[in-house]
Amino acid sequence: MPKSTYFSLKIININVRVTTMDAELEFAIQPNTTGKQLFDQVSLVFHRFFGLQYVDSKGYSTWLKLNKKVTQQDVRKENPLQFKFRAKFFPEDVSEELIQEITQHLFLQVKEAILNDEIYCPPETAVLLASYSVQAKYTDSTCVYWILSCRVLEQHKLTKEQWEDRIQTWHEEHRGMLREDSLMEYLKIAQDLEMYGVNYFDIKNKKGTELCWEWMLLVSTFMNTKTSMSSAEIDKKFVIKPIDKKAPDFVFYAPRLRINKRILALCMGNHELYMRRRKPDTIEVQQMKAQAREEKHQKQIEIAQLENEKKKREHAEKEKERIEREKDELIERLRQIEEQTIKAQKGTNIWTSEG
Repeated sequence: MPKSTYFSLKIININVRVTTMDAELEFAIQPNTTGKQLFDQVSLVFHRFFGLQYVDSKGYSTWLKLNKKVTQQDVRKENPLQFKFRAKFFPEDVSEELIQEITQHLFLQVKEAILNDEIYCPPETAVLLASYSVQAKYTDSTCVYWILSCRVLEQHKLTKEQWEDRIQTWHEEHRGMLREDSLMEYLKIAQDLEMYGVNYFDIKNKKGTELCWEWMLLVSTFMNTKTSMSSAEIDKKFVIKPIDKKAPDFVFYAPRLRINKRILALCMGNHELYMRRRKPDTIEVQQMKAQAREEKHQKQIEIAQLENEKKKREHAEKEKERIEREKDELIERLRQIEEQTIKAQKGTNIWTSEG
């Protein structure tokens, strides 16, 4: 699986080249094409979790704004322009919120982050994840060990065969599991990793001391402690005001105004998802879930039919082997009887001649 999913724009000819994990797409955009129009052309999934990411002219990673024209945004001037289709927001419960199989597949970018050690994963968990990864990609085939991060491989001096044995031991437990079920089990484990869904920003306190800001941690705290964010006068100073009037404000400073705006947009997006999760599913989501259940049920029926056909073939082959074996045994018995008959006849002839 490639390290990133890139989307390329040839602005000179207003042509677009899109490379995903599985395919390469080509289409054209107009000078007045908005971020949303581009994103809708690119995205083939229920895309509330995804966005188009790019590097701006100052070298900062940011997200393409949907309500602005693509050509009016501060995309680094390259030919073609480079975008990544990535998860912008992360579900609280992957099994409940990642409905479509293709959406689950796209979220496997978390696997890339784990293998690159952007998300820390303990060795024993890495081995378990590797076993599910093998089942999701190769089903019951022989597994390989290169689906572990370099840190895990270097931290524990095991041979290739020893790693394979460990993965294979877990893999044996997953035999017969559907690919999509294996993928979902992988994501369910990954979502519990400490650094899952965390984005970092370089920020400073009032004295100018650099801090490492985890905006996902902020949003989690915001959710659990009922805090709110204030941006009445957005500048390089970012203020979080708790609802509890007695609690102190949380204040930090970003090197650029744009960084604060991006942090605020991400926090607001996460809050919107948080509130949406606590409301009844929309008709669209209900229909998607019903369709997903139907597709899974149909797939299980097809798999059961294939398994039944496989068993019938195996039974027919065993029956054929049994018949062939009994035939060979019968031929052998007839041969032995014939030999015994010939010997008996020879013995009779000898007795007669002597008599």
